[in-house]
Amino acid sequence: MRIGKYELENNLMLAPMAGVTDRPTRQLCKSMGAGLVVSEMLSSNPSVWNTQKSQLRMNHEGESGIRSVQIAGSEPELMAQAAQFNVDNGAQIIDINMGCPAKKVNKKLAGSALLQQPKLVEDIVKAVVNAVDVPVTLKIRTGWDTDNRNGVQIAQIAQANGIQSLAVHGRTRACMYKGKAEYETIRRIKNCIDIPVIANGDILTVDDAVNVLKVTGADGVMIGRGAQGNPWIFREINHYLATGEYLSKPSLSEILSVLTQHVRNVQAFYGDPMGARIARKHVAWYVEKYDVDRTFRRIFNAIDCGESQIEALESFFSSLSDNTNLVSPAA
Repeated sequence: MRIGKYELENNLMLAPMAGVTDRPTRQLCKSMGAGLVVSEMLSSNPSVWNTQKSQLRMNHEGESGIRSVQIAGSEPELMAQAAQFNVDNGAQIIDINMGCPAKKVNKKLAGSALLQQPKLVEDIVKAVVNAVDVPVTLKIRTGWDTDNRNGVQIAQIAQANGIQSLAVHGRTRACMYKGKAEYETIRRIKNCIDIPVIANGDILTVDDAVNVLKVTGADGVMIGRGAQGNPWIFREINHYLATGEYLSKPSLSEILSVLTQHVRNVQAFYGDPMGARIARKHVAWYVEKYDVDRTFRRIFNAIDCGESQIEALESFFSSLSDNTNLVSPAA
């Protein structure tokens, strides 16, 4: 599929997740077969651009593939400035966040709170599209709440004002991440616009991805929580879509190899002691299938030394049987 002038390697995308899709995670998922990886959300408020958090989120050094950067805010002029700033910093696609349901984002009338104000949506989209010469994409939810699913209206506004691709999470803002995603609204959106539509929400397995593509008619899928601790999901879906056959799950030795390299990359990216601390949540996702009583995670979360973390992982995996199969983490 194409987004503006860019031809993607496939139609699988890593969703932007604040505090998760940092550079090490994006690089890993890209190497595992994601056709596009999107950065963590960056605020449109220029006063925070020089903070350590923002500087780390802006760091794309050594990344391969198309560089897509998500921005969030509620003021058209600031959003336009943020888009320009990130393009100057190397962004090749600008993604606008109108899907985040977090209260701290919504109370600033950003993220999915914007779905309540279609006119402001239009103003922001126009401002950003006119500010940069790279493709602009948009991520939304199906609406504000179950009585106000206005995703079709927002999609039509987006297409009319230059958005090149639309990702839709199959829940309203009020639903947060509870219950099951609904795909009927995504199907209706796909049927009413011509730009690529990407389905998002509850895609945890190969079968989920195949079903969502069939039900919605979407051009691609965006995977968030399904990739946490399971970057192989991109490789597995790609293989099935190409061959109609399921790919074998990774062996424990491969899981350990990928996990330890991921942890080392996180440690190196953030430095001490932050790297070791941030590595903990990634490790928790990888091992939750095997650490049913959470004993290992309690031990691991008390380790502050990077090399000691690696030693603990090697010891834990050596105690497991290779007959244990990896499955996608629960939602």
